[in-house]
Amino acid sequence: MNIDGGCYCGQIRYTFEGDIAAQMQCHCRECQYITGGNPNVFVMVPEATFSYVKGEPSGFSRPDLDNPVTRFFCPNCGTAIGTKAPGAPGAMVLKVGTLDDPTIFTPTVAIFTRDSQSFHHIPGDVPSFEGLPG
Repeated sequence: MNIDGGCYCGQIRYTFEGDIAAQMQCHCRECQYITGGNPNVFVMVPEATFSYVKGEPSGFSRPDLDNPVTRFFCPNCGTAIGTKAPGAPGAMVLKVGTLDDPTIFTPTVAIFTRDSQSFHHIPGDVPSFEGLPG
């Protein structure tokens, strides 16, 4: 599968070729901050076949946390592109909204539902976990 995407203003573009490792909804409170209140919907892809083809994102990691994730965003328009997490080495987490074709997304799991808000939607056939599964 070939996936292309980028930010709202077009300054950042990326490409990926290969299989999607995971398709998830995260309802944790941190993701709600990042999305403006909704769950974070994302695909995980192997970092080895992911690359930026135009521009370079800025990154942010919370200095007050042990092993924080690094969140990447466009320095021009602010679009959240993705995340690298210490708990998922070798993976790039891409925000579904940045995909050129977001219709490829079908969530296979919803995580951190203990933080879910009443206005969040989890499809009835998607396994849900109050934290991380397993």
